[in-house]
Amino acid sequence: MVQLSNDCFAFGGKLMTIDEALRLIEARVEPIEGQEHLPLMECDNRVLLAPLYAPAPLPLFANSAVDGYALRGADLPQETERTFPVIARVQAGAPAEPISAGAAVRIFTGAPMPQGADTVFMQEDVRLEPDGRITAPAGLKPGANMRPAGEDIAQGAMAISGGKRLRPQHVALAAALGLTHLTLRRRVSVAIFSTGDEVVEPGGRRNPAQLFDSNRFMLAAMLRRLNCEVHDLGILRDDRAALAAALENAAGNHDLVLTSGGVSAGEEDHVRAAIEKIGSLVLWSLAIKPGRPVAMGVVAGTPFIGLPGNPVASFVTFAYVVRPTILALLGATPEPLTGLPVRAAFAYKKKKGRREYVRASLRHADDGSLEAVKFPREGAGLLSSLADTDGIIELSEDAEGVNPGDLVHFLAYPVLL
Repeated sequence: MVQLSNDCFAFGGKLMTIDEALRLIEARVEPIEGQEHLPLMECDNRVLLAPLYAPAPLPLFANSAVDGYALRGADLPQETERTFPVIARVQAGAPAEPISAGAAVRIFTGAPMPQGADTVFMQEDVRLEPDGRITAPAGLKPGANMRPAGEDIAQGAMAISGGKRLRPQHVALAAALGLTHLTLRRRVSVAIFSTGDEVVEPGGRRNPAQLFDSNRFMLAAMLRRLNCEVHDLGILRDDRAALAAALENAAGNHDLVLTSGGVSAGEEDHVRAAIEKIGSLVLWSLAIKPGRPVAMGVVAGTPFIGLPGNPVASFVTFAYVVRPTILALLGATPEPLTGLPVRAAFAYKKKKGRREYVRASLRHADDGSLEAVKFPREGAGLLSSLADTDGIIELSEDAEGVNPGDLVHFLAYPVLL
C-alpha cells in the first residue's frame, strides 16, 4: 500500500482551482507497489509498468502496400513506358524469390518484397499485354508503394511509454511485435461506502424520511470503468466509533477509501470527526460548480476522498479529483480532459472566478454542425440531468456566460473516465 503523510493534501488558499488540485494530486500521490504479468487479451485499460521497446522491427519485413507488380528501382522507366516479363508471383504469407534485372514480379498487398525489388506499380497503372508481360509508365519514384521493414517502429525503439494506460490500439501494437504478455501495474484497490441513517439499500425497507442509496452505485461503476478493484463496504451508520474502526480497517487493506457526503462541519457529519480521530482531513473548497466541497484525507497512510452528496456534484468531482488520484496511484501518465468544441444552442450566465459544468446533449443543426442543448432544469441533485444528457459543457473561470452560437468545450461522459 502507498503511504502518504498526514499533511500531503494541505492547501494554504481559501478557494482551490481545478488546475491547482490536479497539480497537488500529481505531486503528492505516489504510485502503489505491485505488478502483474498478464496475457495480451487481459491488458486493455491497464497501465504499463515500464517502457516497452520493440524486440523486432514493424513491419517485420519489407512488403507491398498494394496489389501490383514489383520491380527494381534501377529498372524503372524514366522517359517513356517500358515492358517487363513477369517472372514470378508472390502472395501474402508466401516466401519470395530474388528478382532478376529487367523483370517484374506479380505481388499482392502484404506479400514480402522479392530480394532486389524496392518499388511496386499498382495493378491499375500498368497495361497487361496479351503475352503476359506488363507495360509500366514512366515517372514512378523508387520506393513507391513499398513498406520497408521498421517503417512503423524500428527494432529497439520505444513502442509504448511506461505509465501509458493501454487502449485496444496499444494491445494490437504489442501483438504485432510478437509479444504475448505485458507487465502491468496491479489494479488499485478501492473501498467504497455510504454513511448516514438517512439512506437504505435499494429495494430495502425504508421509513418516509429515508432515501435509497444511489451515489455508492454510481461511484462503484465509475471506479470499475477505471479498472479498479472495488470493495463495497455498504452503508455505515452514524456511529463515530464504528465509523472510525471501519475506516481504519479499510485503510489498512486498500489503496484508496472513497465515499460521498457526511464530511462538512455539521454536528451530524460523523465521517469528518471519525477521520480526524484516526488520521487527518482537509476540506478543499474547489472553485467549481457543481461540486465545491471535497474532503481529502489520509488514514494510516492511505488516501481518503469524500465527495459531495449531491449526485451531479459527486459525478463531476469524481472526474476531476478521484480519476487523477487513481491515475497517480497507478503511476500513469496524466490524461488531461480535453473538450470538443461545439456550438451552443442556449444562453447561460455564470460568475467569474469559478469553473462551471453544464449538462448538455448534442444534436445536429440545420447546417450539419454539432450544437449543444442545455438540460432544461438546474440542480445538482437531479440524476435525470446525467442520465438524459450526453456530457458536460466546461466553462472557464474567466467566462461570464454563454450566448447562442458561441463555441463551447463539450466533454462526452466516456471521456471523463
